[in-house]
Amino acid sequence: MLAVFGHTNPDTDAITSALVYARLLSRQGVAAQAYRLGELNFETPFVLREAGVDAPPPLPELEAGAPVALVDHNESAQSVPNLSELTVTRVVDHHKLGDLTTAQPAYLRFEPVGCTATILLKLHREAGLPVERTDARLMLSAILSDTLHFRSPTTTAEDREAVAFLAPIAEVEDVEAYALAMFAAKSDLGDTPAETLLKMDYKVFPFGDPASPQTMQRWGIGVIETTNPAYVLGRQEELLRAMDQTRAEEGLNGVLLSVVDILNETNVTLVLSATEEKVLREAFGVTVEHGRADLGHRISRKKQIVPTLEAYFTPES
Repeated sequence: MLAVFGHTNPDTDAITSALVYARLLSRQGVAAQAYRLGELNFETPFVLREAGVDAPPPLPELEAGAPVALVDHNESAQSVPNLSELTVTRVVDHHKLGDLTTAQPAYLRFEPVGCTATILLKLHREAGLPVERTDARLMLSAILSDTLHFRSPTTTAEDREAVAFLAPIAEVEDVEAYALAMFAAKSDLGDTPAETLLKMDYKVFPFGDPASPQTMQRWGIGVIETTNPAYVLGRQEELLRAMDQTRAEEGLNGVLLSVVDILNETNVTLVLSATEEKVLREAFGVTVEHGRADLGHRISRKKQIVPTLEAYFTPES
């Protein structure tokens, strides 16, 4: 059985893509099962309820050599701890190629689109398989989530076309109303512990020149996308403590947490210490006041935050 899973601290795309890809492979004669690496965020349960499906179970411990398929990620820091011991046979992803290596040729599908689900729709079409309602609802939701309903700079014409194609099949008559309902669910944070808020959409990135190990740094970068940023920013001190604890526990060089206002398309990033302040000031040209940095309309971690940090930590010689 082929285990299919997305990244740790899974978002809607990671969960739904695992479900859709496992089903697509099964329809093509490849026995596959979707799994997850972590707990769901607040948006994903809403999406799954609307689609009428259960969340995939947690990934069990896999023996060395077990075949796996990765969706919505390919870097070891964002995957299962023993990824190097497993046999990666397939990857479907919309992120840059990281440190992935395989012991044998694998099926790889990378495209610079806003969401993995956009690629999965293409795979359905290429296989000549009709998209069923449940899968259409899952893919539609993932695209709306990852692109913030086309607000994100990662959005492509292909993502827009995919939504237009999927909406009738998914029986979603008002896409905008559905997207707002998703965002409302994502923003219903209640009394969620600060540690959980930090890790809901959190990834660790290596920065520096791999050829010079002494230059390498590891940074944790979290994002909270919400329609109610005032609530999140009102818990700044709690979140900074959680960030400090995470930096110590994970042995990181720095931790950042961006609070993204979905509707106004703005980013206020919490700044833990002088280390993070120096990097933000020099990399982004911003000032820090009261533990916050205004990153303006830089709302995409993938396209606007991480590449800037990569350039900063790996200057041209």
